[in-house]
Amino acid sequence: MSASLPFTSYKLGNIVLSNRMVMAPMTRCRAIDNVPNDLIAEYYSQRASTGLIITEGSSPSPNGLGYARIPGIFSKDQVEGWKKVTQAVHAKNGKIFMQMMHCGRVAHPANMPEGAKVLAPSAIATGAQIWTDKEGMQTQAVPEALTAEELQLTLNEFVLASKNAIEAGFDGIELHAANGYLLEQFISPVTNQRTDEYGGSIENRTRFVLAVVKAVSDAIGKEKTGIRLSPYGVANEMKAYDGIEETYSYLAEELQKLDIVYIHLADHSSMGAPAIPLSLKKTIRKKFRNTLILAGGYDIQSAEEDLNDGLANLIAFGRPFINNPDLKERYSNKWALNTEIDTTTFYSADKKGLTDYPFYQPKPQHSFANA
Repeated sequence: MSASLPFTSYKLGNIVLSNRMVMAPMTRCRAIDNVPNDLIAEYYSQRASTGLIITEGSSPSPNGLGYARIPGIFSKDQVEGWKKVTQAVHAKNGKIFMQMMHCGRVAHPANMPEGAKVLAPSAIATGAQIWTDKEGMQTQAVPEALTAEELQLTLNEFVLASKNAIEAGFDGIELHAANGYLLEQFISPVTNQRTDEYGGSIENRTRFVLAVVKAVSDAIGKEKTGIRLSPYGVANEMKAYDGIEETYSYLAEELQKLDIVYIHLADHSSMGAPAIPLSLKKTIRKKFRNTLILAGGYDIQSAEEDLNDGLANLIAFGRPFINNPDLKERYSNKWALNTEIDTTTFYSADKKGLTDYPFYQPKPQHSFANA
């Protein structure tokens, strides 16, 4: 066993990562007016020593905005804002992908610009509450079912947003088809009860996701296109259903045919959701032969095990990066992790809890001169 495998370089598409640690995407809600800013640039640049950063979810369109203060990638101001981020990360020799997240039904109009619509595969609401800066906590809206015309417009928005991300300097993009957002809403029969060619069978329920993946990879390159999946995840009122394993086995096979650069598989069992069975992880590993990123409650020891066993090529870490901007250095040097973390600042609007966590400081060595 090579104890240093997480810290070895790795070729991802046409880029080389300095190590196999990935910073997982985490919503942070600091994009005032949905535009990335200097604070966000500082946050990501602090963490640029990891092999790959995947940003917080960024909306491809006004209709995709769900939460307060999440960034977008559909306007000129947003592109210019993201350029600050990519330049700051690249200045430290880091690599960064944008996660593209259309929230779908996980939204409220108070968090969206005038004229935007809450859209989903079917008009099925979560029933859950969401924070809005304008009106406080509100029940998420009942979405409108996407029409055939709106489906095509939404696909086009993903393509344009992906081109915008590359213009902003990103090394690639990750399509968010996990955590109960729009693309997963199509995959699951719990949220997709359509009777057209986008609903019913596994092939139909995955049709829109695969169409988006193909259109985006055709537009920016398959070596710059990844996707995040979360079978058995329960985020945003998702529920288990018969045929989950068959659904994701089929998806893995079809994504291999499209030859995209990676699948990012999120196991939420460390947060109380059912675990992804090892058998399904192995099936996806077998059917998808490009890069597989695994995420979900890892520490450096468990990461090392799954890398050495060949179950994953890269391992993503989430929450430890919030309060340990130098997580890679702490792990590689066996320095203690900072354990203090303020959960009340995860989604607030300023630098507190974002850029003010300390880097490791070695204890001073005392020397005693002869009296």
